Amino acid sequence: MKKTLITLILFCIFIFSSVPAYGAAVGKTREWQDETVYSIMVDRFFNANTKNDIDVNTLDPLAYNGGDFQGVIDKLDYLKDMGFTAIRLTSIFDNTAGGYHGYWVNDFYQPDEHFGSLKTFKKLVQEAHQRDMKVLIDFVTNNVSTEHPWVKDETKQNWFNEKSDSSNSNALPDLNQDNPEVKAYLIDAAKWWINETDIDGYSLPEVNHVPEAFWSDFSNEVKKEKDNFFLLGITSLNSNVDPDKYKNAGIDSLTAYQHSEQLRNVFATTNRAFSELNENKVQKPELQPQFFDNEMTTRFTNDIVKNKHFPGARWRTALTYIYSTPGIPVVFYGSEIALNGGEIPDNRQPMNFRTEKELIDYITKLGEVRNQLPSLTRGSMEMLYEKNGMAVYKRVYQDETAIIAINNTSESQNVTLNKEHIEGGKELRGMLNGDLVRSNDDNQYDLIIDRDEAEIYVLANKSGINLTLIGSLVVVYILFTIFIIKVRKRRKE
Repeated sequence: MKKTLITLILFCIFIFSSVPAYGAAVGKTREWQDETVYSIMVDRFFNANTKNDIDVNTLDPLAYNGGDFQGVIDKLDYLKDMGFTAIRLTSIFDNTAGGYHGYWVNDFYQPDEHFGSLKTFKKLVQEAHQRDMKVLIDFVTNNVSTEHPWVKDETKQNWFNEKSDSSNSNALPDLNQDNPEVKAYLIDAAKWWINETDIDGYSLPEVNHVPEAFWSDFSNEVKKEKDNFFLLGITSLNSNVDPDKYKNAGIDSLTAYQHSEQLRNVFATTNRAFSELNENKVQKPELQPQFFDNEMTTRFTNDIVKNKHFPGARWRTALTYIYSTPGIPVVFYGSEIALNGGEIPDNRQPMNFRTEKELIDYITKLGEVRNQLPSLTRGSMEMLYEKNGMAVYKRVYQDETAIIAINNTSESQNVTLNKEHIEGGKELRGMLNGDLVRSNDDNQYDLIIDRDEAEIYVLANKSGINLTLIGSLVVVYILFTIFIIKVRKRRKE
């Protein structure tokens, strides 16, 4: 009887191992291009600890609203379930009164008391790492608050430039990074946070207002503290910078608001040509942030509403694009519920967790597919068809081929792919909606995509009647029946 049971177990293992798997394993080391980032303004996310609600006024968009570190901890599973593999927090440093956003830094070595203690932040990083999620935080190097002790210190007047060249700094005292003492202080503080809390990267606000020479020294020093430490440069709005200069200075990735604006123009309405999205002409396009909005811009939903479109439909096609093209998706909190908002501070409204889940479910599926298919994060990129809002492109990595079809038009679309586009005699298996397209006798694939819909296909051998699987099931059934009969017989004896 034991032999029968062992045989039964082996056949069950064979059955499960025969189920087709999509995508090759990315490997033990996940690179930054494989990440999907959820960007959080701590004060506006989730209030889990009312004990640190100092001067909180949820009715005032310019006051602290109560979000804290514990709130982020409590929602890590929510983010993990949606497929996010990293979180980015806007500045968490101690701020002067009213600095809910974190950019009026008063102390580079303390977290803001409204957000919680250093101990709680360490717990946040630990909890994220336990979920295999990385943590980035803003490190402000451009300026400090008007009430920072340095401002009134006569011995530190040469720590500042005479005038701030930052268009978004509200005349904040502008640090002189060319001063060796300032440079050393900022680098030491940055290294301290890495060693003290084990964070995985920095996002660097207004990176273009700080000398490139400083970034060379900064990146060289902080990257010694932890392997694979990531530096994400956040440029100021309406800036025109050469991204390669900053990447040569050690900044791994740089925001491009021009590209973001192109994304918004194409996806906030329908029937806009994908050719408007210029190809990324940077050293490593797979590391460029792909985003629609952030804490400095109006919400993408605001554009959609102005165009009199349904936000959910536009967000679905938009997110499908940035999840499946070269680059790192960076999703601003609230996008999963199509949170609306105009200029600052309207774009920083509190997150609402009591909403419909339709868009959340779609993002969850997108995240699952992106994490499953290395071709979407590491593959080559080739546009196969593009016309007025309908696009089909191909990503290839090793032996995996993915075909992405996005219909951002007002009508259903039919696109035919031939052997010049992809190998014939196979089938395309849809990962988002379960669509299945087999090549016909002419080795062509006819894709039919409804309006406002998208599909991510994987090229695979044609499926049919799996005789091996059916035969195995029959054998398992017979063996199981024999096993039951023997058990009953033994009981009678």
